[in-house]
Amino acid sequence: MTRNLLKNRFTYVAMTVLMVAALFTGCKKKELPPAAPPPSVAASKPPTPQQKPVQKPVSSALKLSPPSVTQFDFSNKKDPFKPFVIVNAPPGGRKAQRDALPIHNFDVGQFKLIGIVTGGKENKAMVTDPNGKGYVLKVGMTIGKNEGRITAITNNGVNVMEQFKDDNGRVRKENIRITLPRKQ
Repeated sequence: MTRNLLKNRFTYVAMTVLMVAALFTGCKKKELPPAAPPPSVAASKPPTPQQKPVQKPVSSALKLSPPSVTQFDFSNKKDPFKPFVIVNAPPGGRKAQRDALPIHNFDVGQFKLIGIVTGGKENKAMVTDPNGKGYVLKVGMTIGKNEGRITAITNNGVNVMEQFKDDNGRVRKENIRITLPRKQ
């Protein structure tokens, strides 16, 4: 047992000595040569043969011009955010767009009411044009050549109000009712 204690003590002492030695050898500071004294009034006088001429310090930042910045020219590049296809609005604005729809190609009296769906949030009606094409109507939609606005959809039919100018230039309103055909 005493042998182990001596062995452990020896190891402990050896480790301590090595640490202290490493601590002192790592802390040595190298002495720097003394800095050159700032130029004095005597340095501005012409040098004597025994003295060496003192050179003025030159800053390299003053001699260098700023680095040239490369400018990118994007004038001949395509804009990546522009759409490939540009859709031009038809001349005449909103009315020309509505005229493009087939529901605006016929008079209101030419449409046949096929059915009415009631209940839910709002009533809907289905009409067919003279060509046999069907359309679902809601309150507020427009129908016909004169853009008649659908004002109401009831169990009996659809009320449409058309506004148009007469021969005298006055704006006239006409209520047209499209009703369900009677069964025979």
